[in-house]
Amino acid sequence: MGAAANESRLCFTVDSYFTEVFTRSDTSMAILSALPVAGPASGLSHDDMVYAIEVADRIGCDDRLLMHGGAYPHLGPLEPALAAMDDARARYDIAAWKIYTMVPTAAAFYFDDHDPSRPQIGQRFIDHVRAVGPPIICTHKGISSIVGSTPELADPSDIGPAAARNPDISFVVYHSGFEPGSGGVGPYDPNDPAPQGVDRLVRTVLDNGIAPNSNVYAELGGTWWFLMRNPTAAAHVLGKLLTYIGTERVLWGTDSIWFGTPQDQIQALRLFSISSEFQERYGYPALTDEIKRGIFGLNAARLYDVDPVAGACEVNAGELELVRAALPPARTYGPETAAEAARLIVAHQGGLL
Repeated sequence: MGAAANESRLCFTVDSYFTEVFTRSDTSMAILSALPVAGPASGLSHDDMVYAIEVADRIGCDDRLLMHGGAYPHLGPLEPALAAMDDARARYDIAAWKIYTMVPTAAAFYFDDHDPSRPQIGQRFIDHVRAVGPPIICTHKGISSIVGSTPELADPSDIGPAAARNPDISFVVYHSGFEPGSGGVGPYDPNDPAPQGVDRLVRTVLDNGIAPNSNVYAELGGTWWFLMRNPTAAAHVLGKLLTYIGTERVLWGTDSIWFGTPQDQIQALRLFSISSEFQERYGYPALTDEIKRGIFGLNAARLYDVDPVAGACEVNAGELELVRAALPPARTYGPETAAEAARLIVAHQGGLL
């Protein structure tokens, strides 16, 4: 998304976003989440998000889009970064803060400040979120194959101590610590000395006494796209998250249109079930219609304190065409060279289960 002069959005255009998400899928509400790069160069700046929300209202999708505020205390001097959060909060209707602590910079940090060799800014950042509001931190943990990332900082093990120390802050763990092609897709083993994938998230909440349905949330963006092709792994991962993070704390996510329309993901979860055998053997809950409704949106609606908008958004094709006409000339949808395609595959697919 973006203002008309910002060509960085053309790879995933405004009209493509609304067509793929609101027309070709059963999505009724969505949230625009900040990217790892700060400012206009990110391709999804705060102004870009506002532009998208304005387009949504214009084409008949009123009150269906929320936005995250990008937080970047690890990309430069701390005080200016915190001041930028104050400015963003004053200028925009921000629903939560999104941060990528695994971006490799000199100031990359852990939320619990457990590593003295790294900047001790985790609690400073959390305190600032508390002061400026809203008290919700959405953080990328898992899927560490993003080009140039620091895998140890994509490990969610710092979430438990930080959440226990700050029970008034909600920690939304994007991707739930899942790693494509890695472990953590079987039953949880409390004796495993080196848990992998989502088991790292399970371990950190258990070790820090965080009960299910507390202030830690598990988000499924990207994660479910990988899992839905492997029913056994999907049952274990969903079963563990529902058991240890909580039936009211697992959130739907599709990673927007990185993988095209999310409709196939929606249909797969609608039809999915956790077998009676797995329920009895591992203690997983049944994946009831009520739990699915929570995952698909009601859990997030409570987190963000919004009234869910039900029903499909009837996108006004005429208005959408006017929006399209106001944009610069379109170019190839997606990567244009072999090198760009390779980078996209590494960043967003990793290994297969």
